[in-house]
Amino acid sequence: MNILILGSGGREHALAWAVLQNPKCDRLIVAPGNAGIAEIADCATLNIEDGSAVVTFAEENAIDFVIIGPEAPLAAGVADRLRAAGLLVFGPGAAAAQLEASKAFTKEICDAAGAPTAAYGHFTDPASARAYVEAQGAPIVIKADGLAAGKGVIIAQTVEEALAAVDEMFDGAFGNAGAEVVIEEFMEGEEASFFVLCDGENVLPIGTAQDHKRVGEGDTGPNTGGMGAYSPAPVMTDAVTQATLDRIVRPTMAEMSRRGMPYQGVLFVGLMIKDGAPRLVEYNVRFGDPECQVLMMRLGAQALDLMHAAAEGRLADMQVNWAEDHALTVVLAAAGYPGAYSKGSVIGGLSDMPADSSRMVFHAGTGRKDGQFTAQGGRVLALTARAGSLREAQDAAYRMVDAVNWPEGFCRRDIGWRAL
Repeated sequence: MNILILGSGGREHALAWAVLQNPKCDRLIVAPGNAGIAEIADCATLNIEDGSAVVTFAEENAIDFVIIGPEAPLAAGVADRLRAAGLLVFGPGAAAAQLEASKAFTKEICDAAGAPTAAYGHFTDPASARAYVEAQGAPIVIKADGLAAGKGVIIAQTVEEALAAVDEMFDGAFGNAGAEVVIEEFMEGEEASFFVLCDGENVLPIGTAQDHKRVGEGDTGPNTGGMGAYSPAPVMTDAVTQATLDRIVRPTMAEMSRRGMPYQGVLFVGLMIKDGAPRLVEYNVRFGDPECQVLMMRLGAQALDLMHAAAEGRLADMQVNWAEDHALTVVLAAAGYPGAYSKGSVIGGLSDMPADSSRMVFHAGTGRKDGQFTAQGGRVLALTARAGSLREAQDAAYRMVDAVNWPEGFCRRDIGWRAL
């Protein structure tokens, strides 16, 4: 198969790595890719949110299967354009992608499906939103309704913080994503990520993970895109997993089908679990980053077969073959992230890094200059290890971290602390 992956982050590097383990992959192109991806696959310059351009590129390069990594091209309808052109694609169409692109839409679906989630209000003007905050009190969660690159959520501990967040969003801090705002009850418990593949009819669980959103150790400081993750998530017991499928995932999928927008692709189910009862925090319509890195390390070559089956509507015939292992990834970020940071610093030590089925450095924001890797983003590298226990995976990942020579970078030293 000739395969095209759309995206340029650590998630896409992990997907590319897993796809290349499978002998069914004859040629792999990643657009636009990054400097790390270019070490293992062909990279192409392409506007991945332009459906017509993606279709033309796929036809010119005899692509058999397209895997869409990030949410923006999904929300822009790129999967719809590819399907209309007769191309096989992994990822939901624009209508189904509203599960991530609009938090208000997701709440409406949950209400219709009876899926347990936080109480909420949906607002299109600041005055109404401020009145709701003052009536509800704090802590409370303020969310930009649209796509904000994973950053449009503010957990306010006081009413003053919440009112400031409302004003910030309506004043354009998150662009068009904040033109409408969803305000939610603050849910207590332990967070976990549950990943299922869907083919429009069938649902297949493919793994669990927990990530560390906050920039500082002990889960302190501002939220980020994710500073590390591990898999599996101990809190996702068999009973919690079954309850999530029965009460949240399957009712949602049935409601989506009833509305004429059947879901096909990966569904990232963000959960809050308290006393063994899961409630939905949010849906994402793509693999998480850095959760994808730990999932792909554990899935390996079968990831391609599973995604291909989802695209062809064959999930009922598939099963996931899990090894009894653990994976953990540590994100190296540029100093200053998630605030302002500099680009262009040189990263040393990467050429001597292990690259096998138990240890990989996935590149998220890197470039090449004069033969050297350089930092070109906020989250730059995801150092990922797989082992028989979570402690062993953690130790191996941090040994890799310590072998990187990048004074301008930083990481958290406590990834996995909740489980350990």
